[in-house]
Amino acid sequence: MSPRHESLGPEENPSVGAGRQGGRPAGGGLPDGRRAVRRGSAASPAPLPGSDRHRPVDPVADPVEAAEEARLRPRRLKDFVGQGQIKEHLGIVLEAARRRGQAVDHLLFAGPPGLGKTTMAGIVAGEMGVSIRITSGPALVRGGDLAAILNDLRPGDVLFIDEIHRLNRAVEEILYPAMEDFQLDIVIGKGPTARTLRLDLPRFTLVGATTRTGLVTGPLRDRFGLVARLDYYAEDELETIVHRAARIFSVPIDQGGAAEIASRSRGTPRIANRLLRRVRDFVEVRGEGAVTREAASAGLDLFGVDRIGLDKVDRAILDALCRRFGGRPVGLSTLAVAVGEEPDTVEDAYEPFLLQRGLLQRTARGRVATPAAWAHLGLEAPTGPEVPPSLFG
Repeated sequence: MSPRHESLGPEENPSVGAGRQGGRPAGGGLPDGRRAVRRGSAASPAPLPGSDRHRPVDPVADPVEAAEEARLRPRRLKDFVGQGQIKEHLGIVLEAARRRGQAVDHLLFAGPPGLGKTTMAGIVAGEMGVSIRITSGPALVRGGDLAAILNDLRPGDVLFIDEIHRLNRAVEEILYPAMEDFQLDIVIGKGPTARTLRLDLPRFTLVGATTRTGLVTGPLRDRFGLVARLDYYAEDELETIVHRAARIFSVPIDQGGAAEIASRSRGTPRIANRLLRRVRDFVEVRGEGAVTREAASAGLDLFGVDRIGLDKVDRAILDALCRRFGGRPVGLSTLAVAVGEEPDTVEDAYEPFLLQRGLLQRTARGRVATPAAWAHLGLEAPTGPEVPPSLFG
């Protein structure tokens, strides 16, 4: 059974603006009057073993949340908040392509989940007035899956491949001539009678997204005209994003409420929007309907998100390192057992943010809580940390 993908026109995709260029019908219509329709949803990355996909601060969206996010995504580059340097570079690339009447160069967006890579792909299509076809690396199992998608593209269309670093090697080989020469090589037959048929493709734009740039092979990465890495957002940028989402949700919110949500969002817009929805639920049930700083603080405390964005498992990890093990180095497997999680989950889902905030250190002897972690838990860090003996005593 072949994987499912999305084919969206500018009017059907909330991330894509209306209208087309080059004489094609608006809304991604086909020459015979038919409209491009959804043919399924893009595959999302497989959850980590033992991971809790319902964490308020999980940067990865589940399918239901991903569908709800669509209405929050800006459709134009000028409406996108943050990532100023990337916006400037992308604006120049898009304007140059428009003036030349050509498809945009292939683009690769890298960075942690929830920062706007998919939104950027939709903006590229919206600014150019073309349709966007959405799929993901794990969904493209066989070369024929990709060949079918490429053969269905129209001039200027955007093909967005999420988690492109997870592409099958055979599928990736098909991409090389498609990206460089806009040609598709198809092998007909097997054995001595096999022959190669080369088909011409329309000039299209491939937009790739990856959370692990190092896993993108060199030959594939070199074929992208622009490689951009999205960074975490500043709190003032997240405040703007929260205010915008609140307007879309019709949620009354003041500056203090937006600032409180932004400060607990781990620099990630997806988390900020999720926390806004939880606070909205809280104020509708236990508050007066408006999001103030006090209401946001009470609601987020109720849902287990503290003032710097840690949830209960984050705090359990720090508590185990500080209280249970007394500040001594702890191995990953031992720490995972102590908090009731799988080692892979602790390492991939919880430790990155703790490391980023300077609350945890990875050493050759194990994981160690930093003085900032002790202070966050309201504990006094031990004085005179244990120092490994010198070679010369």
